[in-house]
Amino acid sequence: MLRERRGGERRRAAGAGRKQRLVFTDRLLVTLVHLRLGLPHEALAELYRVDRSTVSGAIRQIRPLLAARGFAVPDRPGLRLRTLEDVFAYADAEGVELRIDGTEVQVRRPRAGRPGRKAFVSGKKKQNTVKTTTFSDAQGRTLFSGVVRPGRMHDQTAVRTEGIAEQFRQYPKVKAEVDEGYRGLANEFPDQVSAPPKKPKDDTPLGDHHAWREQRRRQSSARICVEHANAEYKQWRPLQRFTGRRETYAESHLAIAGLVSDRSARRMTRRKSSTELVLARQAAC
Repeated sequence: MLRERRGGERRRAAGAGRKQRLVFTDRLLVTLVHLRLGLPHEALAELYRVDRSTVSGAIRQIRPLLAARGFAVPDRPGLRLRTLEDVFAYADAEGVELRIDGTEVQVRRPRAGRPGRKAFVSGKKKQNTVKTTTFSDAQGRTLFSGVVRPGRMHDQTAVRTEGIAEQFRQYPKVKAEVDEGYRGLANEFPDQVSAPPKKPKDDTPLGDHHAWREQRRRQSSARICVEHANAEYKQWRPLQRFTGRRETYAESHLAIAGLVSDRSARRMTRRKSSTELVLARQAAC
């Protein structure tokens, strides 16, 4: 990764240049504390008795390394998912049914007169936000979280620009549960994408309304686990309201989501029973 950032081989011997005031473990701890609690660089500098620029440099160095780790895979130690293609290939190989949902995080409003100022204004929250999309399994364990787009962009448009339609065509056995925001995907791939059922008209029989409510409840129960996955990210202070530069949000989100996936991947997989429970004897009516 460092070779790609440099654009070639290193030009001086290893160990040359200014010596680090903080060892690697301290730089890692500083970055983790900043990502978890959102403490300012000045406060962390006081704790370690170094200059603020030392803490800022440590975070700039470690954060991209955490973001590039990818996402842990349940029951597959050492395997990481880093792209949308990886997620669909894994879901197709393991028979995993995906849950897809978008979430927004408020960011700082740019100064007046800057170009693209309105691109981040969310039509839902009426605030400047950044939108991301999360993919989880049926137990709410994060498989991928990214597709970072301005808050003004629709959820479905965000994943389409990432090439999700091509992935569904390439992997016709992969299925997904989505909310109403992905209705277009459900219409395009009716055998793969499940969206909430449409509400019947007012003049339809009462039984149809009851059936619609029950179908909607079941679909919501199957999809709610991805909402829980998004809620896990919001326990980290920067993803409650991001006060840093918008240019660093994607990196911070990937770093935090990757760390959350490490914890969620440790949850045991719930297996379906191989036998069906039957009554030993019929009860007398």
